[in-house]
Amino acid sequence: MRTQIFFASTLYGAATLAAAVDADHFEPADQRLLLVSNNAANPETAPSLDTMPGFERLRGRFDRLLSWNETIRPLHPAGWSPRGDDVPLWERYLRLLWGLGEGPEDEITLVLESIQVEPALAVARLFPDAPIEVYADGLMSYGPTRNKLDPLVGSRARRLLHLDLVPGLTPMLLSEFGVEPELVSTDAFRAVLAEVARDVPTSVTEAPTGAALLLGQYLSALDILSPDEEERLHLRMLRGAAARGHREVVFKPHPVAPARWSRALEKEAGELGVDLTVLDSPVLAEALYERMRPALVVGCFSTALLTASAFYGLPVARTGTELLLERVTPYQNSNRVPVTLVDALLPELEAEAAGAGFTPPSARELTGLIRAVGFCMQPQIHPQLRPEAERYLAASLSPATRRYFKRRRLTALALPGAVPRQFAFVPRNRAVRRVARRARALKRAALG
Repeated sequence: MRTQIFFASTLYGAATLAAAVDADHFEPADQRLLLVSNNAANPETAPSLDTMPGFERLRGRFDRLLSWNETIRPLHPAGWSPRGDDVPLWERYLRLLWGLGEGPEDEITLVLESIQVEPALAVARLFPDAPIEVYADGLMSYGPTRNKLDPLVGSRARRLLHLDLVPGLTPMLLSEFGVEPELVSTDAFRAVLAEVARDVPTSVTEAPTGAALLLGQYLSALDILSPDEEERLHLRMLRGAAARGHREVVFKPHPVAPARWSRALEKEAGELGVDLTVLDSPVLAEALYERMRPALVVGCFSTALLTASAFYGLPVARTGTELLLERVTPYQNSNRVPVTLVDALLPELEAEAAGAGFTPPSARELTGLIRAVGFCMQPQIHPQLRPEAERYLAASLSPATRRYFKRRRLTALALPGAVPRQFAFVPRNRAVRRVARRARALKRAALG
């Protein structure tokens, strides 16, 4: 018996898998199982993807639905991985529980997301002989693998399925293992999203057509922003949309975001004279694109911004990325590449409201930038990229591109743009920093 196990933790990921199945990216199998995982901090209170509107439209592509949370309960999916000595016991248990067969002729293929972290990494370890196919659930695939992956896992990866979110840019994920990227048909993905959009809740069907759409991300849950900072970010989105003349605005909050953020937006909308609709049901942003055709999509660094631009041709604008480029730490944080891509490719909301022009980088320029950032993030994984990063930094480091690189990181890697060796102590010297702050304050006072 040949079994394919598809692992998904988001509805977007499940839709990507459904599109790949429809486009015949997978060999025939005796059974296809969809294994869903709810990775929220509190899965008991957060909606799982199989309970979201539109999921039932995807379910028919798979023979059975399995729950990873139920399988390992009471352990949390994001924090558990099997001990090495326990792997044979777990594999036998799962083969019996899921009806996978126990003989050497019973083949299993894993189709996983984010295999460098749990829970997908745990699933990969539990079936040590199974070949792995990876699919990209967003923009992170354009950056390097987050951690140095165990060769016993990485060497089993055969290909990387991904959507063409940034045409002309090749993903770096798993390239250290020679994994080749393979595009999932955009037409197939759009067709799947159109299916999902048929089951959106009433709050979506009643949302105004042609309104501006604001996308919330709940970045404070990732400790990137504080709750107050994220609330102010949403208010910036609303003010920017209003400044561009939009009198109808729809806010799509993150499913587990605090309700008080919506109340703050409602209060601000009243003061701005804007008609605000807050969606109270979890739904894919792409389903909103299908149903309401927004006149503008605003967000921070959500993958949905690139989906809107590349797949639907919708006007998009970003806000807050300049702060995120500073806050995403350490430099190796895998959110860095999505933030960099959105910042480089999309116009800034407030600048657009002021009438400032915007020219995105060419595919060649963007490739040079992302590969240089990727080397700075993971020089041990991609040492062969050093000459390429040096050439890019020597030729292209400017006030516009400087924000994508930390001077201290460049110094640690001995790259162009680094702090001169004799001044390397300055950023860490408290007395010098104190004098510098005093000098800047005096300068501002004199100019004021």
